[in-house]
Amino acid sequence: MDTTLQDPLVGQELDGRYRVEARIAVGGMATVYRAVDTRLDRVLALKVMHQSLASDAAFVDRFIREAKSVARLAHANVVGVYDQGADGGHVYLAMEYVAGCTLRDVLRGRGALHPRAALDILEPVLAALGAAHRAGFVHRDMKPENVLIGDDGRVKVADFGLVRAVDTNTSASTGTVLGTVSYLAPEQIEQGTADPRADVYACGVVLYEMLTGSKPHGGSTPAQVLYQHLNEDVPPPSALAPGVAPELDALVATATARAAEGRPVDAVALLGAARSVRAALTDDQLDAVPPQAREDTSAGAENRTTVIPRPAAAVDDEQEPLNHTSRLELPPEPPRQQGHGRRGRGGMSRRGIVTIVAAVVLAIALGAGIWYISAGQFTEVPPVLRKTQAEAEKKLHGAGLDVKVVNEFSDVIPKGKVIGSKPGPGERVRDTGTVTIRVSQGPPRAEVPNVVGMPLAEAKRKIADQGLTIGKVIRRFSSETAQDSVLSTSPASGSVRRPETPVSIVVSKGRPIDIPDVVGDSVDDARSELEDQGFKVKIAEQQVFSEEDKGSVAEQSPSGDGDEEGAKGDTVTLIVSKGVQMIEVPDVTGMTADDAKAQLEGAGFKVNVEKALLFPGDKVQDQSVDGGDEAPKGSTITIKLKGGVF
Repeated sequence: MDTTLQDPLVGQELDGRYRVEARIAVGGMATVYRAVDTRLDRVLALKVMHQSLASDAAFVDRFIREAKSVARLAHANVVGVYDQGADGGHVYLAMEYVAGCTLRDVLRGRGALHPRAALDILEPVLAALGAAHRAGFVHRDMKPENVLIGDDGRVKVADFGLVRAVDTNTSASTGTVLGTVSYLAPEQIEQGTADPRADVYACGVVLYEMLTGSKPHGGSTPAQVLYQHLNEDVPPPSALAPGVAPELDALVATATARAAEGRPVDAVALLGAARSVRAALTDDQLDAVPPQAREDTSAGAENRTTVIPRPAAAVDDEQEPLNHTSRLELPPEPPRQQGHGRRGRGGMSRRGIVTIVAAVVLAIALGAGIWYISAGQFTEVPPVLRKTQAEAEKKLHGAGLDVKVVNEFSDVIPKGKVIGSKPGPGERVRDTGTVTIRVSQGPPRAEVPNVVGMPLAEAKRKIADQGLTIGKVIRRFSSETAQDSVLSTSPASGSVRRPETPVSIVVSKGRPIDIPDVVGDSVDDARSELEDQGFKVKIAEQQVFSEEDKGSVAEQSPSGDGDEEGAKGDTVTLIVSKGVQMIEVPDVTGMTADDAKAQLEGAGFKVNVEKALLFPGDKVQDQSVDGGDEAPKGSTITIKLKGGVF
């Protein structure tokens, strides 16, 4: 049963521009249609929000705001966003139409993929996510249904940045919900938060599924799946597909670490890890066929209908063919005149024959003119993706088209091969028109500039202008280089690195200066001496008891003991003395020497014991400060023991 026939939007025109032709798919937030932009005469995908959500003003505002943000994310592996608008109760998003299928369709047909195919799909997905992560977006719902594989081999990620609505009417046991929770990171479940590492986790689960044909966590309810995400590690793919290499097991384990800190920081980092794994694998390992893999023998497997259908036929069912023969009304036959003119065969006059011939010629000419205006002067752009520049130019020139070449960096397409074209494959361009092809220069590269001797602020600007980021700033003494000027960088100047690579900078602290010892000096004298040496002075709010006079400097940081040096402009912190702390002396007369010493030391005093020269006893007869009197904390109390002659 064709459900599109029951959809009231099919056949309608939204916003006086987008003619809805067929329904492609239905999701929890919106329905996706194939449509035609009647202004630009191009096929696109139209995503129309469900009207139950369109009545929520806050949700619509967020939908529009995020759609505008994603529209600025231009990347070859991201489904493009063209337009956004509303028509009555219909809030829509006009997007790039990808003719092909989803990764979910591939997995349904093939069961599992050999590692080379899995990495061929994973890498462009990570490139798309990496671009989004560096632009501040998080996908939040990565799964095979959102990975589109075009008929031309391109891999694109759909539904970037669009918030998933919580539908209170959706049963928690539906396959859709269960399919979504299969890719949720533990922190999304526990805290409801999602940063780039949540997308990394989902990609790890997708890689596991491509290698084994199964999701890592199963269960009859979402709750069971969620529990496993929180409490069980994703098993190694080789446990289910023994031919999977250990390096791929490690890649899946890293991407799906339950603790977010254990995963790569974003998709760019995971892409680098995936490429390293690919480089480490042999051809036999890359082409190993997993036990779950099967040949897609379903009807029409080579040209199957999927949620992303192939392009519509050249002639629209709702329009007349462009090259039809026009029907012309012949002029009325002139009245017969007796006795004039010769007649041809069948009694028709020579004038009648001429008239008919003229009408037929006119009809043919008019039909040809209509065909030329509508189609004859246009050429369909042939696909040139991943061809070398020479191959692409030859193919386009062979179609009668001019070529313009633009060089771009690409993380996915090898150097010298075509990333894409504008107009795209299958689009019509006027004969002798120009097609712009984008040729890969390979992964983007940035050269570390020479900033030695520059002021730090200027050096940071130059490094950022090259597309690099600022790493650690390390300060070192230098007698030759002015303070706050650059001594060196790591990587060194002239090195070529990927954009966003951090560059550490070593900056001069200037000539080292001995820090004077100002402990015991008055605060004013200490401040003056330090400032004369070029230091800044900070007085700590909290004061301490010390042996130094009250109001003088009790401690300083850094110390001035000669082991530490400072730089001009460094800050020295001073702690002011509250004077000596007076505490009460305990009465220890009559105690044994050991007990008296323990009690005095416990109170904070030092103890000196004097014994008799002859017949010394063990009891305290006298103490230098009487019990109950006060003495400075840390001072020495002398105790005398009973005995003979002292």
